[in-house]
Amino acid sequence: MASFGLFEASISHFCFLIFFYFLIKKHSGYIKKTLSQSYPWNWPFLGMLPSLVLWYNQIDFLIWVLEKSNLTFLFKGPWFTRMDLLFTVDPANIHHILTSNFSNYIKGTEMKEIFDVYGDAIFTADSELWKNIRMSSLVMFNHQGFQNFSMRITTSKLKDVLLPLFSHYSEEGTVVDLQDVFRRFMFDTTLVTITGSDPQSLSIEMPEVEFAESLENAGDSIVYRHVIPRFLWKLQNRMGLGQEKKMIEAGATFDRICAKYIDAKREEIRSQGTDHDHSNKECEDLLTYFIKLDTSKYQLLNPNDEKFLRDTIVSLIVAVRDTTSSALTWFFWLISENPNVEAKIRHEITNLPKTATSQERPWSPIDHKEFLNKLVYLHAALYEAMRLYPPIPLERKTSVNSDVLPSGHKIDANSAIIFPIYALGRMRSVWEKTRWNSSQRDGFQRLVG
Repeated sequence: MASFGLFEASISHFCFLIFFYFLIKKHSGYIKKTLSQSYPWNWPFLGMLPSLVLWYNQIDFLIWVLEKSNLTFLFKGPWFTRMDLLFTVDPANIHHILTSNFSNYIKGTEMKEIFDVYGDAIFTADSELWKNIRMSSLVMFNHQGFQNFSMRITTSKLKDVLLPLFSHYSEEGTVVDLQDVFRRFMFDTTLVTITGSDPQSLSIEMPEVEFAESLENAGDSIVYRHVIPRFLWKLQNRMGLGQEKKMIEAGATFDRICAKYIDAKREEIRSQGTDHDHSNKECEDLLTYFIKLDTSKYQLLNPNDEKFLRDTIVSLIVAVRDTTSSALTWFFWLISENPNVEAKIRHEITNLPKTATSQERPWSPIDHKEFLNKLVYLHAALYEAMRLYPPIPLERKTSVNSDVLPSGHKIDANSAIIFPIYALGRMRSVWEKTRWNSSQRDGFQRLVG
């Protein structure tokens, strides 16, 4: 991997500022039109960064570039900045990286640095640590008792808070930020599921919640770290300036609030007596499960480590809250733009036959699950919404050793590979012309979760 000093990086950044302010700003219309009609130029010093700046919000141009590049495109970053990125939506490459040669492609130290505020959790973990975290989480998520517990929490919050809130807004004729509503809904339900504590951020008053605000600030800072040279945000972090100051404050908030949840949960467990039997998880939240975790099965996980529990809480909230709220927001926006689809969903729901069970007693979580599984058209509409607007638009991997992809592209050690899922879902050349075999589909499922 190439090394560079502060002087060289400063020259590169200074050249970019000159280019941006004196050329792009004065002639933005002409340059934008020119660049959008041609393959990205590889400028001296600047690489393809000017093109990236101009088509940052134009996903159609990225699709066009990928199609012109036979589904794989090498982005050349500014000199000395180590920002070269390989974009690929080639199913054969995806299968190779995520399945057949999975051990050679990890998240890497650079991604761990960018997401350091979330700690050593599922977002940044690799190899055996990643397997331990993933397998231990799946055991809990797949347990029927925990699923019933989660369903009751969600149903209660939906019935007692979300629907009355929408009714209030409708009666008052209030304009609503739907994404904020869904984000608060998911924050509350997720935090109850994880810690057993309800922050009650979703209400008519829409109160400010310190934990939720810190999650927003941390997310903004992570995006910021992706688009500026590493040495700049590192310098700002050391000096506690700008966006990095918000990142430092967010990390301190996570530490403080999570410590309260952990201490309270440990005291609750002590008062109830020691119980390492996980056969009954009917009312057990995730924090309780991880505090009682059987370390003989997951030797790299330490439930006595406050940092491990803190990182688990934060990463699970981020994983569930942001992705689900984004999916719900785009889904309902698409529904509002397509009334014929809304009518079909309503028809499917209202015309499902009611079971004898549901007529005789209140529905259990199992009844809900059986009911939802029959909503085939609704499921298809949700999948289509996530294809067009995926909750996770990009996935990144770093190569451990040099490799050659099925597309013929040579990969050096420590190279970054980007899967633009947002573009992948919109490319007919991938979805309509390519026949995926079962192993390629498995690789894609691992990519999109």
